Amino acid sequence: MKKVRSVLLLLFVFLSTCYSSAQTTSDLSQKLTELFPKAEITDIKNLEGYSESFQIILEEPLDHKHPDKGTFKHYIYLSHIDFNSPMVIETHGYNTGNSKSEVSTLLNANQVAVEYRFYGKSRPNPIPWEYLTNDQAIADYHSIVTKLKQLYTGKWISTGISKGGETALIYKSKYPNDVDVVMPYVAPLINSLEDPRTIQHTRTIGTAECRAKISTFQRAVLQNRVSVLKEFEEYAHKNKMNFTEVPFAEALEYAVLEFPFSFWQWGGKCDTIPSETASAKELFDYLNGIVGVGTYNDKMYFNYLPSYYQHLSELGYYGFDFSAVADLLQIVKSTSNDRFAPKEVKIRYNSKYIKKVRSYVEKKGNHILYIYGGYDTWYSCAPTPKPKLDALKMVLPEGSHSTRVKNFPEKEQALIMETLNRWLN
Repeated sequence: MKKVRSVLLLLFVFLSTCYSSAQTTSDLSQKLTELFPKAEITDIKNLEGYSESFQIILEEPLDHKHPDKGTFKHYIYLSHIDFNSPMVIETHGYNTGNSKSEVSTLLNANQVAVEYRFYGKSRPNPIPWEYLTNDQAIADYHSIVTKLKQLYTGKWISTGISKGGETALIYKSKYPNDVDVVMPYVAPLINSLEDPRTIQHTRTIGTAECRAKISTFQRAVLQNRVSVLKEFEEYAHKNKMNFTEVPFAEALEYAVLEFPFSFWQWGGKCDTIPSETASAKELFDYLNGIVGVGTYNDKMYFNYLPSYYQHLSELGYYGFDFSAVADLLQIVKSTSNDRFAPKEVKIRYNSKYIKKVRSYVEKKGNHILYIYGGYDTWYSCAPTPKPKLDALKMVLPEGSHSTRVKNFPEKEQALIMETLNRWLN
């Protein structure tokens, strides 16, 4: 009899737990439906450490000041731990899926990952370019945060990587009270359409010997143009890539011009650069490993159109350094990246936009924790907060664009966590 009672008791506990869990899920799903009544809300697989996760497809206004202009489907991903725990909003600069940010892991926080408007699944076809502005994108984030704060009452942290980190800084400058802490990774604030600091960086970083090897490699690729192009075409055929928008010969020249920027950005190793006597396959494989020639194929050309539009309209960008290979170029005549921008729309650059953001974060940007790699080309465009601010800028001396908190020595990691904990009480 005791055995039967024990089994019944265990069964009761099990069913109660399942019911409680179901109620919790139902409660959160219901709350989200009430917050976003027009959204499509779907359960998705949990990332590590979370109890519930949802894909939310919003009907986002194209123009937040004039909602009657229409909407687009905007994808966000919510991962839940507890309503009172911190909430991290990751302001992705491009497309995104459901992935866990380093900040969310460090703080054991809830997370909402937001795809940038008009990228990835959130891209209308055709793109209404006049609504692809940073102010409209930041209004997306502000609307999402304002609503979710009705549920998540803990501290809020914004974060993002590269363009996403830049977006987090822009967001802070436009809505300074939305979040308590900003933690951008490797985020540039670019001064012009072809910011000269990037070229200055590639001409001075590392050793003179390494920089000479980079120039020699660039020249070797173009001096062996015919045989390297054969390797390029075989690679494209094998990987089912089409190069009609940017033909092979032109793509090769752009890849060679891109090489110094990408080498330092992604932490290239000088002792791995092939010599000028290397085979065509060795030259191509190394160039591809650093730059990724697939960047210029038709699919990626299409995917990156919104990015180039933004860089040439508000964000600014970098220019190519012709100095090492000017005499070997046959196709590329301009140092600009405007070759990759959409052709059907007129783009005008607003030189004041990012300068206002820079002024804010450098003079008023408290509780911003910057993470940079010292060798990363984009580090040359990093903001410099004034000493009076309660901000922290961490630079890993030989770090790349992949630099994260986990890459710093233990002492520096401890300082980062102490600072975050102080700001978050």
